[in-house]
Amino acid sequence: MSPSYIIGAFIVANIQAVFIDRDGTIGGTGHFMHPKDFTPYNFSVEALQLLKKSNLPIYACTNQYRISRGEATIDDFRREFAHMEFDDAFICPHRSTAGCDCHKPAPGLFLQAARKYQIDLTKTVVIGDVGSTDMIAAHKIGAKKVLVKTGWGKSSLTDYLHTWQDVQPDYVADHVLDAAHWVLKNKYE
Repeated sequence: MSPSYIIGAFIVANIQAVFIDRDGTIGGTGHFMHPKDFTPYNFSVEALQLLKKSNLPIYACTNQYRISRGEATIDDFRREFAHMEFDDAFICPHRSTAGCDCHKPAPGLFLQAARKYQIDLTKTVVIGDVGSTDMIAAHKIGAKKVLVKTGWGKSSLTDYLHTWQDVQPDYVADHVLDAAHWVLKNKYE
């Protein structure tokens, strides 16, 4: 076996799932876009396929408060994520002020996934573009944290000292494909 195969097998055995944010991470600008108007970045499909080929479950994990305003439905998003071949999607339809336990940075979406799929959240990776939601949520559940520079990622880096300074990303990726390569190349002990 080649060394990269051994490393890949080691990683897959230790990482139980990868959670990926939507807006700004796999496409769009970071702002809400209805699924009918959403286009993934050119490299996002390759990133998702790379993770899938490694037998890693990939779960969409996204805040979509405009569902609560009637601008889209959870089913609109579920169809979109199924089309992109996510294994499942965990979607918060609430505003950040709703007081729910599922709006990131609250860990509720991840806890739902853990219950549904018997996942040890400390053996997961969260990929997202917003430090104050994605990275803080990942920190709360003990997951590996990968911040992408797309979407709100670059501005999250400048907000770092103000809004999420107690959370250190494990990796800052140029984009989700870079993040996928990082996931598959690193050892977790």
